[in-house]
Amino acid sequence: MYVILVYDCGEKRVAKMLKLCRQYLHWIQNSVFEGEISEVKLKELLHKAKRFIDESEDSIIIFKSRQQQWLDKQMVGKEKNELDNFI
Repeated sequence: MYVILVYDCGEKRVAKMLKLCRQYLHWIQNSVFEGEISEVKLKELLHKAKRFIDESEDSIIIFKSRQQQWLDKQMVGKEKNELDNFI
């Protein structure tokens, strides 16, 4: 499945969340990741995230799609991390 993951964490937990998400998805903007991921890997990511986030203050939002082709993505301004550079 293709996902867009957005998180909002307290300052002390942002670095941990960034490092975790980079293991599973592509970073595209501050606190925003996207990419293909299996249901099992997504559950694994969320399980690891729940170990250090504060659910009373922090949030993780996941938008799911079967495939990237079903998402219409429009970029305005500078893209922070272009995915087209992969060989």
